[in-house]
Amino acid sequence: MPVQLKVKEMMIPIDDYAVTTADKPLKEAVPELMKIYCQVETGKCTEAGHRTSLVLDAKGELVGILDFKSILKVLIPEIAGGVSGKLHALGVSIAFAEADAHDMDHAKHGFRSRVRQNAQTHVRDVMLKIRGTIDADAGFLDALKMIHRNKITILPVYEEGKLVGVLRDSDLFLAAANVLIE
Repeated sequence: MPVQLKVKEMMIPIDDYAVTTADKPLKEAVPELMKIYCQVETGKCTEAGHRTSLVLDAKGELVGILDFKSILKVLIPEIAGGVSGKLHALGVSIAFAEADAHDMDHAKHGFRSRVRQNAQTHVRDVMLKIRGTIDADAGFLDALKMIHRNKITILPVYEEGKLVGVLRDSDLFLAAANVLIE
């Protein structure tokens, strides 16, 4: 029964999760996250992979979360709907049009160049705030309520004041779904 499960029985241990530091640029943090995302199932990139990285400060304390959506907003700002990102992308497009650069290779080079430039952004400037943590001995329903109330997908897990793992909404789903196949 998932109701009786403890968080520590469902969580991903911290050693098996992506971790980065706040002072790293995205160009270093993204490959780290990609590596752990792709290793979940025999080296293939799957939707089951970890979609976030825990962000630590210089002392090893949890200070934030880095997720796919935040990374993409920085690397490709025009998708976020922000005026500055759209203007920058538009400015690049106008420059290509004025230069009569209809060749897609030139456009791709411009895109790659912008992504690489934006990847200089530090993790601390992109990371999400922690919107909840949970104790390793908490129960299934407590974790489910916290994830639902805070509209989050992961919960950092602590035991005796120490970060020991991560509980994802997908871990809770799997625990509940197992009832159907018991």
